[in-house]
Parts: sequence; structure tokens; C-alpha cells
Amino acid sequence: MTVLDPDDLQAVWLTLKLAGAVTLLLLFIATPLAWWLAHSRKWYKGIVAALVALPLVLPPTVLGFYLLLLMGPHGIVGELTAALHLGALPFTFTGLVIGSVLFSMPFAVQPIQNAFEAMGKRPLEVAATLRAGMWDRFFSVAVPLARPGFLTAVILAFAHTVGEFGVVLMLGGNIPGETRVLSVAIYNHVEAMEYSAAQWLAGGMVLFSFIVLLSLYLTGGKSWKVAPRKSSVPGELVEP
Repeated sequence: MTVLDPDDLQAVWLTLKLAGAVTLLLLFIATPLAWWLAHSRKWYKGIVAALVALPLVLPPTVLGFYLLLLMGPHGIVGELTAALHLGALPFTFTGLVIGSVLFSMPFAVQPIQNAFEAMGKRPLEVAATLRAGMWDRFFSVAVPLARPGFLTAVILAFAHTVGEFGVVLMLGGNIPGETRVLSVAIYNHVEAMEYSAAQWLAGGMVLFSFIVLLSLYLTGGKSWKVAPRKSSVPGELVEP
């Protein structure tokens, strides 16, 4: 029986920490963005939606490469962080978080956007007639009705961050305890022909992926159908 060494356990912990930080940040970023995409009629809405969805079709190494250029010493972001004395971002945990947020953005934005769109405008209009303010309508009506979309976004963003490889390798490299995440650790074991250790880590990721998909089917199956049920009483809201 193979026991994971301390470096592998550290990679597991770093991966979970990265996924948790990215998921939390994405909730704060994706929610207003998804709300805007669901309700805006601006001419550039399609451009914004395409940019958000770009990581779905863009090779991860390409995204990682351009992020590396932007955050490098001669990039726009790199020059800004240097001027503010914030230090370099490439090959740091902070850089990994930024890259992972951008890479997992569509997995958080699209489920929440679909939930807001499926909800429709009527629940908000009814709340407005009851003199509910803008923020009250959002947090008391929109967010509860869209909670399946939020659940789907959290699960997908967390799982996608755990499994990413190209972006973290390009942007973070392979620094133990700093940027060596689980997928990079598996790559190292395979490259060194340490198949037993790689199999333990890879098997764990397969099990994790299955649990994620199962949880989506069992608990998030209605993520895309969150419109409230019709009530026999006019104007009455019924939970989905």
C-alpha cells in the first residue's frame, strides 16, 4: 500500500485552498456580472458574454501564456504591481488565484445568469408593488429563487479549479508549497515514472469528479428551471 508523501499532501491542501479562494471570489464577481448579463440590453452585451465564455474554448496553455505576459515585469499588470510595490504575481499563490478566477469564470457566471433569466421579472415586479427596495428585492427575492444556480456555480467552479492544469502550470510553475497543485503533482510522478503515487492521486481525482457530478444531478438538477410555480392566488410567490 502506497502512502502519500508530505509533498503530495501539501499539494492536496494547496489545491483545496486554491479552489476555496477562487470559488469565494467568483461568487462576489459572478453574481453582479450574471445579473447584468441577464437583464441588460446594451449593444455590447454579446461582447461581454463572449469574453466571459472564452475560457470554455480557449486552450488553457494559451490563456496561461497571455496571463504570464500581462503579469510579467514588462506587462501592464506587472508594471502596475511593481509601481505599487505589490511584488510580482507570476509563480505565486496570488497569481494562481487570479488566473484560476479568470479560467473558471464561465462556470460560475453562466449557471447564475441562467437562473436569473429563468426566474423572470414578475417576482421582482410583485415585490416592487409591496414597496420593497432595489437591494431588498435582490437579496430577498432574486437570490432565494436563483439558489439552484448558485449551488451549481459553487460546485462547478470548485471542481473546475481542482482539476485545472494548463493555466496553473504556465502561470505558477512547479514550486512546492507555493504553486504545486494536485494536477502538477500527478504530472511530476508520471514524468518520474512513479506510477503508483500517480495512481493514488489520479484515482482520488476521479472519485472526486464522480462525486461532483453525482451531487449536481441529485441536488442541482433543477438549476436551470428555477421559475416560481404558479399559484392560485394572484401575486402570490411560491418557492420552486
